[in-house]
Amino acid sequence: MREYRMVSVAGILGYGYPESSLNAALERGVDMIGCDGGSTDPGPYYLGSGKPFVSLRAMKRDLRLMLRAAVAQKVPMVVGTCGGAGGEPHLQLVAQMVRDIAREDGLHFPMALIHAEQEKDLIRRRIREGRTQPLGRMAPLDEGTVDRATRIVGMCGPEPYMRALDQGAQVVLGGRSSDPAPFAAHAMRAQLPPAQAWYAGKMLECGAAPALPKGPDCLYVTVREDGVVCEPMGDRACTPMSVANHSLHENPSPIRHVEPGGVLDTSDCRFEALSPKATLVTGMRWTPAETYTVKIEAAERLGHRAISFAGTRDPVLISQLDHFLGLVRGLVAGKVRDLDIAPDDYVLTIHSYGANGVMSAREPVREIRSHEIGFLIDVVGKDAEIAGAVVALARTSMLHSDFPGRLCKEGNMAIPFSPSDLSAGEVFRFSMSHVVMPDDPYEMFPIEHERV
Repeated sequence: MREYRMVSVAGILGYGYPESSLNAALERGVDMIGCDGGSTDPGPYYLGSGKPFVSLRAMKRDLRLMLRAAVAQKVPMVVGTCGGAGGEPHLQLVAQMVRDIAREDGLHFPMALIHAEQEKDLIRRRIREGRTQPLGRMAPLDEGTVDRATRIVGMCGPEPYMRALDQGAQVVLGGRSSDPAPFAAHAMRAQLPPAQAWYAGKMLECGAAPALPKGPDCLYVTVREDGVVCEPMGDRACTPMSVANHSLHENPSPIRHVEPGGVLDTSDCRFEALSPKATLVTGMRWTPAETYTVKIEAAERLGHRAISFAGTRDPVLISQLDHFLGLVRGLVAGKVRDLDIAPDDYVLTIHSYGANGVMSAREPVREIRSHEIGFLIDVVGKDAEIAGAVVALARTSMLHSDFPGRLCKEGNMAIPFSPSDLSAGEVFRFSMSHVVMPDDPYEMFPIEHERV
């Protein structure tokens, strides 16, 4: 029976994994080594700014072990959604890191970069041709949204990865990609069925997340013609329940997973324990799409953020928290007007942790049961100066505002830091969650080869 063995070292490059777990996978024998490099979970800042959301030191450590192993084993190594968000700055960051490691360790290999950042002219052209569609509750895409975007990326499918490997690359670094796509590409290139290949990718994209207990580890997946076997390499186990649970991961439907080029259907999957650590999954199905689509994502700049932290355990203030915060907002609004800052030039949000800081107005528990409340004062301003000015006014208003029954004659708040006000940099929002109908799966993802 044909099979293909893949190891995913971590949920995201830079999250870390035990070197012993990678070595255990190598001893078992691997056909590829991979890792997903990013996610939209940390929000739009990283796509908009072009910066990674993990430390460079951690990323380089993870990469070094992967590269050494791939070269020694003479197998492919792949990273998708490089640098956290998969834009051009992110891809180039990881590519340069790979070059540096190769120089430092004396490694040599052919490398391919798959670019995923999109030219605005292409997206405008697709809009005019009627070849875009919104996802979820998004409005139809218009050219104004394209014009305002700081960075646009397409979500690469498996086909460019297969082409890069066919063209001779051993190390493949991808821009923004469907999380399972780099893994699915290898299995399909090995002539295994797409259903099993995509299911394996869904398991591998998050490292050892399908295993229990949760923790950093490498996941070893064997793709077979009849199914997929999942097994962690450390002191964990992939049980039928843990694997089935992970198959629900990050998807609006528990059984229907839409990917570039088709739909993975898991409604008839069966989960069988092969050992105390390994589970076999069978019964997955793949239905090719009538029209190939590529999801696009974009970040649009909104302004700058400044924040301040404070806390109180004053029972009189806590007993009238909503009234107090209303007083503070009113004072801030008046002081801001005195600085000739328009109401539309900033947004002030005060998060009250210990009351409703997590769910805000959706919090069903209305009674405050905590003896202390922590405040995150969050200001998004039109520019950095406005954000800093408003957060300073908000912080001092929280600190010194009067309220009925007040006994404290100094500050209402305990402030943990000096400086008390912190700049959090630029603020972005996700402005696109749409699909484009390309000419083919490769059009939006040019491949660049080099010898490292």
